[in-house]
Amino acid sequence: MATATFKIWRGERGGGGYQDYTTEVTEGMVVLDAVHQIQAADANDLSVRWNCKAGKCGSCSAEINGKPRLMCMTRLNTLDLNGPVTVEPMKTFPHVKDLVTDVSWNYKVKEGIKKFKSDPNRAWNAQQADVDRPQEFRKCIECFLCQDVCHVLREHGLHDEFIGPRFFVYSAALEMNPFDSDDRLADLKDTQGIGYCNITKCCTQVCPEEIKITDNAIIPLKERVVDEFYDPLGKLFKIFR
Repeated sequence: MATATFKIWRGERGGGGYQDYTTEVTEGMVVLDAVHQIQAADANDLSVRWNCKAGKCGSCSAEINGKPRLMCMTRLNTLDLNGPVTVEPMKTFPHVKDLVTDVSWNYKVKEGIKKFKSDPNRAWNAQQADVDRPQEFRKCIECFLCQDVCHVLREHGLHDEFIGPRFFVYSAALEMNPFDSDDRLADLKDTQGIGYCNITKCCTQVCPEEIKITDNAIIPLKERVVDEFYDPLGKLFKIFR
């Protein structure tokens, strides 16, 4: 039976270091299986967050060989097991213990975004294409891997000025909803930092649900902000209207 070595981050509140563990691996295993084997056999106090083990809860987000991924969806046969596999916590959020981080900031951000608001005077009918457009964004499982990889948060730490790709997706789902009547464009421009995003598409690349975050959410929102606040012809039209 084959074995593999895993370098797992151990420590609390930002401190600690890698610790090596060797465990047996079999066909079909994912990284989370290996972590659970190590936890059961060699590290009973290893802290790791998980829930569904089916790629739908977003709980087991971590960085595997330096890339933000879901542990339950990363098969060992996609990794090079000739060398150690590194498993560490997400770097964008405060470290709690071992592989666990505090992602509560994300929920505070969500509370600050205007919720769905319907117009009581508007009929509930729309083109099917307009109804279909935001459906992609509902696939988000809030794993926060896109938040973790985003350089504005990860490298520059602008958590007070930038809501991150996850919540641009959330805002886009509302802004593109044909039955929503609220306006979030001023917030996106002034307090939520959409101008900081330089559309590198790193968030799209790590999304386990394959949501086209940059192309279908962020860029359209940027265009709406530009049309609303920076288009000189648009301003003239509003004046004369």
